Parts: sequence; structure tokens; C-alpha cells
Amino acid sequence: MIRPGPANAPRRLTRMVLVASAATMLAAGLTGCAGFNTPHIPGFGPHEKKASARVAPGQRIPVLPSDQALNPAPALKGVDFSLPPPQKLADWPVPGGDLEQAIDHVDAGADLQVAWRKNIGAGITKLTHFMAPPVVGDGHIFVMDGRAKVTAMDAASGHELWSVDLSNKRGPDREAFGGGIAYAGGMIYMSSGYRFVAAIDARTGKVAWKIETSSPVHGAPTVANGRVFVIDVVDQLQVYDAKTGASDWTYQPLEEPARMLIASSPAVSGDEVVAPFASGELVALTAANGTDLWTDVLSLTNRNNALSEIRDISGRPAIYRGSVYAGSHSGVMTAVDLRTGQTQWSLPMAMISAPWPAGDVVYAINVGGDVVCAARDSGQVYWIRRLNEPLRKKFRSNWSGPMLASNRLLLVSDKGAILALDPHTGKDLKTLKLNKKEGSFLSPVATGGLLYLLADDGELIAIR
Repeated sequence: MIRPGPANAPRRLTRMVLVASAATMLAAGLTGCAGFNTPHIPGFGPHEKKASARVAPGQRIPVLPSDQALNPAPALKGVDFSLPPPQKLADWPVPGGDLEQAIDHVDAGADLQVAWRKNIGAGITKLTHFMAPPVVGDGHIFVMDGRAKVTAMDAASGHELWSVDLSNKRGPDREAFGGGIAYAGGMIYMSSGYRFVAAIDARTGKVAWKIETSSPVHGAPTVANGRVFVIDVVDQLQVYDAKTGASDWTYQPLEEPARMLIASSPAVSGDEVVAPFASGELVALTAANGTDLWTDVLSLTNRNNALSEIRDISGRPAIYRGSVYAGSHSGVMTAVDLRTGQTQWSLPMAMISAPWPAGDVVYAINVGGDVVCAARDSGQVYWIRRLNEPLRKKFRSNWSGPMLASNRLLLVSDKGAILALDPHTGKDLKTLKLNKKEGSFLSPVATGGLLYLLADDGELIAIR
């Protein structure tokens, strides 16, 4: 889908994302063109068997290179690694858990059993779509539905405390989707596909301020040091004063004619903000004024695959122990030095989920459902678990995650399952099967020993 501008959101959505540009559609569609006479080529067509017998012997070398292989490193076979112990969290204020979007190992969901369910409003439909997970602060969980309704609940029981619907009922922007929420200093900060950013009192649900934006915002905000950071659908990083909503500064990367209908959130470490963009650019800026510190481009175009032209970094970047970990749809996962912007290593992985660094390793999952455990310092692969490999295409799942929780690596399926793997080997430990409509594209969040999953049908599911 061509990148949406300030106008209304599209009327028809798939569960995941549809992306295209004129160039991408042309490249992808050439093989399907009709009306051309196919020349006779020896070895093909109705006389293939006879023709193949006349083909000269010898080694066949492909004209176009295939994707770089991703395999475990022989040097790491049988080598173990260290993981931090699980820790209970009291709050989960931003979609990535903390400002650096890197939670080591959380103590939550030990039994992997459903504690309660609560419907929070519009789920994923033709006109609505989730873009960000819930957030938790001061014992309350806050969630935004597929439109622009924010609901506050008791995090332990799911009892509703208040809700406020900020969707537009009239005018050209009455149909929109996307956005997200963040918690900071007793306030909920909200971004929306209805083209606004707002601040809501977390205790009462009263709107403190609401500022119109020039374009829809599909990603959740990040709030740090008195500033609200959001990335809109035209790839601008917009920064607002958290108290008043006044515009502080903006940053515009390279223009990108096509993008995915998935959105990410910036990560913040000290006075440095790291923002991901649809151009494949990962940019570090000074949080105070937007001074450009360094840029890394996560792009690996594959001539065999037109979709590699879509370079979005749609998963949240993670800042962990002085390095930034991020992956793009174009086929690059990389580790970058936070201070210098120097690339430390990269892997050929097309990703739309956020990586999860922990201890000596970093976990990630690619768009094909391959879970990878790589050494954090070198990028060498310890193990790969290919979740979709033995299945026919129609039975394959779209997987999100990963999350390291209670000594298990958790993955969430769009077909209504949570899979727990051994984080050291990738072997199955347990599967929690939910209702088929309770699949999710979003990773869970975790506080107080509970996991919270926002399912596609609009159910918030608490898992003990």
C-alpha cells in the first residue's frame, strides 16, 4: 500500500500489512503479465524430457545470487551462554517495557494459564487495527482499542476504572486506525491515526491537552525527559512538550515512496534518542534539539524479491549495554555502537518484530517464522528454530515476539497460541492454546507476575 498521507486511513486492512509502491508492484508483477508469446527454450515446455537430454553436462551456476544463508555457527555447537535471572516488574510504561526498550528477563506467566479476559472495544476489522500493546503504571493497565478509545483497568483483576473515546465522529477523519499510548508521571500520552497527540490524566481519564498533527500517527509515543516522541506516517519524528503539547522540534529522514502499515517507537538512552524509519534508516539524535549524531541504513535489496525494496524498521530498536539492536523488512538485523554509530555485526534477517537482547545473546524472529538466538557480541548464531518449516503454506502462522519470561522464550501466533521455547536450545517447553480469534500480532507485556496479551478480537487476556 502506498504510504498514506494526511487523508483518511484505507477502508480495507489485512491482519498484518499490505505494502506496495508503483515500482514494487511492477517488479513483482512482471512474471504474471499476459499477452506475450513465450519463446521455445530447450529444457522447458511440453517437450521438456526430450530437450533435457540434449542439455550439455556441467555445473549450473545461478545467474542471480540467492539470499545469504543463516545457519548456526559450528564454533558455537555445544557452547552454553549466560542469561540474567528473571525479575518482577512493577510498571511497563512504554510498549518496549522501558525507555531503552530492552527488558532483560521478566518474571511473569510462570504457569502459562489464563487468569482473566476483558473486552476493551474495537478489535481488528476492515476499518480498525491495533498498532501498539498496553502499558502499565501504578497498578493500572491502560489499553487503546482499534480506534481511539483508551481504557484504564486494575492490573490485577481487570476491573474497569474509566474509559475515554477520542475518535472523530464527524468530518473527513472519522475513519482511522493506529496509534498507541505511553505512561509517565501520572499521565497517559496518546498518539492516533486520527491525526492528534493527547495527554490524559491516568487517575481520572480527563484530557489535559490535545494537539492536532499534520499526518496520522500509527506508532505509540515514547515519553522521556519532559518530551513526547512520535513518528508519523510520512516518516517525521515529531517532538512535543509533555506538559503543554507545544511542538518542540521535528526530524525528517529520506523520503520513502512505500512503507508498511506497521509503526515503531523511538528508544531513549540518557540524552540520546534512536529512531527507526521506513527508509531503513536508524538515526541517533540529541533528545534536546534533534541534532543528528549518526545514521545507519538497514537495507539489503534482493533482486529475487521485490518486497525487499520495503525497508521499514517496524520493530522497536533496543538499546542494551551500549549497543543498539534493530532489524528491517529489507533483510538486515544489526548491532550498532550507541556512542559512535559503528556497525558491530549484521545478519541477513527480514524482520517486522523487535529483537530481544538478554545477557550474552539477542533473540529475534524473521518474517518467515525462524527464531534466532545469536551471540550479542559477535552475531554468530547459537541456534535457529524454524517454526513454519514443516508446515504447508496455508497452515503456517505469523509469529510475534520474542519475549524472555520466567526462563522461557515466548512467541505469539496469529492463530491463537503462545509457544514457550527453551531459551538455551530452542526446543518446545509448553504451548498455551487460546481461541482462534485470540491470535495477536502484538507481543505481550508483563508486570506483577502477569502477562498481558491484546488479542485481535479486542480481548485483553491476563496470563498467570
